[in-house]
Amino acid sequence: MRRSLWVFVIFIAATQLWAAKAISVGQLEDMLRSMQQQKKSDAEIADALKQVQLSEELTVSTMNGLIQYVPGRLATEQIYVLAARSADLAPPAADLPSTPAPDAAAQKAILDKAASYVANVYGKLPALTATKTTLRFQDNMEVVVPSSGIKGSATEVVTTPGFSNGASYMRYIKSTVATVLSKHGAERPLVDKDKSWGANRMIAIQNPDPDLGEVFGQAQAAETLHWLRWELVNGKQVGVFSFFVPKDRTRMDLQVCCFPYLVQMGVARFYTATTAAAFGGSGPGGGVSGNMQTTTNWRDFKSVVPYHGKLFIDPDTGAVVRMITEAELKPTDPVLQLDTRIDYGPQRAGGATLLVPARVVINSVVVPNGVSGAGVYSKRCTLFTSEYKDYRPAGAE
Repeated sequence: MRRSLWVFVIFIAATQLWAAKAISVGQLEDMLRSMQQQKKSDAEIADALKQVQLSEELTVSTMNGLIQYVPGRLATEQIYVLAARSADLAPPAADLPSTPAPDAAAQKAILDKAASYVANVYGKLPALTATKTTLRFQDNMEVVVPSSGIKGSATEVVTTPGFSNGASYMRYIKSTVATVLSKHGAERPLVDKDKSWGANRMIAIQNPDPDLGEVFGQAQAAETLHWLRWELVNGKQVGVFSFFVPKDRTRMDLQVCCFPYLVQMGVARFYTATTAAAFGGSGPGGGVSGNMQTTTNWRDFKSVVPYHGKLFIDPDTGAVVRMITEAELKPTDPVLQLDTRIDYGPQRAGGATLLVPARVVINSVVVPNGVSGAGVYSKRCTLFTSEYKDYRPAGAE
């Protein structure tokens, strides 16, 4: 009880400023338990959770256990956000298997099974369609102090005093449902690009999710697959291998819409006091005349980037049950982060049970104004979570 109250007191003090230090899943549970005992409201707990950053993965099972401490929809939403934003992290050490790491020969055997699985099972999946439901969460949607002179670009921005860093808090924006096509396990590129948000109201990721076959092949070619740890996925012990794909090996295409750039047109004539008459100037001093104009156009960010990540492999079958890829981007790029986690699960399709993408989480950070120099916020975070269902052979009714 003393530890719970201590964590709660420290956390409440930190919420007066932006809580930059990440906390563990255990500390999160202590905080929620303490706030429940304090009979905090749903809105108060949600506001506190908005300022939490986790240092460990909040797994689905643990997340479901934390729901008992929250009284309503607002706090539940923020716990979901925490789980999704921590999806690329390692779970708490107490949740990891205590099994010793396999020796080099056993590690190679697991990778050999995975190579066979990717080439001969996953890579030979039939053409499939599925229903993909995507939830979008984004910051830059609430709490901008009116006296700051900053105007929020998001439609639902709220200009009320409150937190010290309103642009950092994520909330649910919208969901979309689409039918997607995959061939040999790889989602096909979008034909009709996402235009629902308009030019840079909110970003749209135009490239399909990373393809397991390509990622595994590139990691193999780069010879960077290395043992990391054992982990439990859906109660099954799997081997986790890290990898890095450098620039000369990568084929990861990124295309993110849309970023502004300024175009200047016309003629500018600079004049001094003595040349003002010749150049159409006026006044006693120097200046500029002409019809110079600045307009804003929009373009996608496109790049082929190196990346690193992790593969979660069933040691018995070689099946890849999870893949994480994290793009390595330049600090001068308008896209600063694009991390994708894909969970593969069994789905019925055409009378067979296939291991296919079941859930995808994408964490992104962009500079919404690109290189235009026009500023609202320096960065914007967007979180996408997608669920797949109703797999069927392509063309089937």
